[in-house]
Amino acid sequence: MNELTTRLQEIMVPKAALIAYAYDSNTYRTNDKYHLELRPISPDGRMGAAIPVSHEFIGALADNYSAEICRIPYGRIPPNLLECNSRKGHEKYIWYNPPGKHRMFFTGGLNIVDGEFNLPGVVYKVEKERMDIYAFKGSRPEERTELYRAPFFNVTQSKVCLGSTSLAVPQNPTYADWLAYWEKRFWTSEFSHLGGKVNPTRSNLVIVTACIFAENARNAPFNEEELQPLNIKLKDLLS
Repeated sequence: MNELTTRLQEIMVPKAALIAYAYDSNTYRTNDKYHLELRPISPDGRMGAAIPVSHEFIGALADNYSAEICRIPYGRIPPNLLECNSRKGHEKYIWYNPPGKHRMFFTGGLNIVDGEFNLPGVVYKVEKERMDIYAFKGSRPEERTELYRAPFFNVTQSKVCLGSTSLAVPQNPTYADWLAYWEKRFWTSEFSHLGGKVNPTRSNLVIVTACIFAENARNAPFNEEELQPLNIKLKDLLS
């Protein structure tokens, strides 16, 4: 059962009603033209006694709404952004990085030295609060580009385990800020384990990663022959 089907089958129940009153005519010419009250709703659907709504409640409500609005990216579309949907409840962003170097950090148990590594091109997909990452061959993906398992630890199939990464969510971000925020959440986390205990490369990932960092391979591009196919194309991710 997919997420959409599950949501459609869930029953939403009312918990409270916010009721607004207004004078038809301000006979007494006061400044209090409106009145708000909050009524709790019982499980059997009956409204309880009214509670006057305070300025503090309205302020908290407005602050919460403003905080959500402040997280919606805006501005110029970066050239590497392939798809974006910033509608509330439908958030989805897909973008890519061409092949290049990234700094990576590892837990001690892997016995891999932290440093910069030559890596293949990657496609990121962020949908709501979930992040997926894929590898591709070449310098720029097209709709028919084949996608591969990302050759990284902490990734199961394509799903990223972000662990305990904690970064402040940018306020009023541009699209570039938003993409950079998610990239930092991935690249600044410590790589620690094989996702799903499955090796994402043809050779052992520890050996592949260590070899990339070896002195004689620092300036060599990532060996794309190590990539494992996922049997999907970029167009399968796009709406």
